[in-house]
Amino acid sequence: MDLVVIGLGYVGLPLVREACQAGLTVAGLDRDQRVVEGLRSGRSHIDDVSDAQVGAMLAAGFTPTTDEAVLDGARNVVICVPTPLSDEGGPDLTAVRGAATTIASHLSRGMLVVLESTTYPGTTDEVLRPLLEESGLVAGVDFHLAFSPERIDPGNPVFGVANTPKIVGGLTPACAQAAAALYGKFVAEVVQAKGTREAEMAKLLENTYRHVNIALVNEMAIFCHELGIDLWDAIDCAATKPFGFQPFRPGPGVGGHCIPIDPNYLSYKVRSLGYPFRFVELAQEINDRMPRYVVERAQQLLNAQGRALNGARVLLLGVTYKADIADQRESPARPIARRLLALGADVCYHDPYVKGWRVDGAEMPSAGDDLVAALESADLAIVLAGHSQYDTATLSRHARLLFDTRGRVRDARGETVELL
Repeated sequence: MDLVVIGLGYVGLPLVREACQAGLTVAGLDRDQRVVEGLRSGRSHIDDVSDAQVGAMLAAGFTPTTDEAVLDGARNVVICVPTPLSDEGGPDLTAVRGAATTIASHLSRGMLVVLESTTYPGTTDEVLRPLLEESGLVAGVDFHLAFSPERIDPGNPVFGVANTPKIVGGLTPACAQAAAALYGKFVAEVVQAKGTREAEMAKLLENTYRHVNIALVNEMAIFCHELGIDLWDAIDCAATKPFGFQPFRPGPGVGGHCIPIDPNYLSYKVRSLGYPFRFVELAQEINDRMPRYVVERAQQLLNAQGRALNGARVLLLGVTYKADIADQRESPARPIARRLLALGADVCYHDPYVKGWRVDGAEMPSAGDDLVAALESADLAIVLAGHSQYDTATLSRHARLLFDTRGRVRDARGETVELL
């Protein structure tokens, strides 16, 4: 195989697609038998890769498997396994360690091993390298080792693997060159970092930057509401400045794997040095409290209409973490629903991308496919994901009371329509 990708999720599968399109012979190794069987049958399980694309990948020779023997003789291996938060607040490297141990059993001279899973600076050298070297081969001498941060943005119609610059950091200059040569086959621009730690830090810097700025506008949303200031308009005005400003907009919280999770890896590493990382910790505190704030505003809106939240029918519009995708990872919809239920609300949801939704193990009632009927039957509708289906006209015309946390109905505000 030219390439074996370990982990066929939101990061690994788009990587496989681009490599197949570039003419590489590619295998995908995943421990989830259902994922592998689905891919073998031509079915995709992620938003950014269609069934038709899986079919084209299979036609190009893509081999999804659970058999680690596929690593034998592979020229390049890329690790794209999940790194969730551990109980200590750092990354849970169980899957990375497992992948490294598996690779070590099949490691051969000249092989390139790349880690793409997000983690703290030093992981490639301090965790991955020793496990691979248990094979008896030496990194940087007998085989190449590098880190290349994934830059997947689910649902982004403009930027994907091929046209997003790819950072690579090698254990040695030769390792970096080997990684650049691999990615250069299917990525338009490859950027070489000084080393693995710099590449690992670049990923955390990108997401920490977003995390802190989202927290800034979320906190502004709270006090701008009290001051009677239209923050959305202020942001649009500030965004006209052609330099020195990038617009971020408030929301009901942060979701996905990157923003609510990745900055904690950096905070974890900094704390190990004996320092607090106050920016990240404060941003986490602000963004974590947004679901509570959304529910408080919902109570206020109902009170202004002479209704109590207890017993009110509340419709949640969009339970994914961002617009026009099915990804629910870390979605703020779940803590919002949990708090609404605790306060006695009758909660249901509408989402064109989600067929079934559970909160704390309980199946949540769906409002069905008829959006208009769902809006008209709810005492309060809350927009949590800005799906394109939720257009201004439909929401403002049919909702009895609407709280929009995503700015979908900015031009229709009034007594029954309010923005975050």
